Amino acid sequence: MEIKRITENKDDFMDILLLADEQVNMIQKYLYTGDLYALFDDDLKTVAVVTKEDDETYEVKNLATYEKFHGKGYGSHMLNFILDEYRNKCKRLLLGTGDDEQILSYYAKFGFVYSHTVKNFFVDNYDHEMFEDGKQLVDMIYLKLEFGE
Repeated sequence: MEIKRITENKDDFMDILLLADEQVNMIQKYLYTGDLYALFDDDLKTVAVVTKEDDETYEVKNLATYEKFHGKGYGSHMLNFILDEYRNKCKRLLLGTGDDEQILSYYAKFGFVYSHTVKNFFVDNYDHEMFEDGKQLVDMIYLKLEFGE
């Protein structure tokens, strides 16, 4: 298993990035300025994009694993890599997601806690309705992980 930082041809990863963020123009807002990481285990399994928000904060904007590889630990491996990579670069990591209890509890296992909510984020910023486990996504739930606490 190997994780590589991708600096060129980031659009080549759009198909997997779209699994976590369903609209190309939304991904393009952060893909070119963020750090793109790709996890390979023989072939591509997982990607993540991390952006610098300010001197103390980075944000995980996209974390996606091909569906056929869900439950095999690739997303967790990538997230642990990001935690190790950024713990000395910033004071906190942010991560935005939909209001889905299973996803929120997944990130809680890594130490993420509730930060704030952006009301109507998915309704106001996407050109189509989005659903997670049959529930429409409306608000963006931001989680944070404070390093050194």
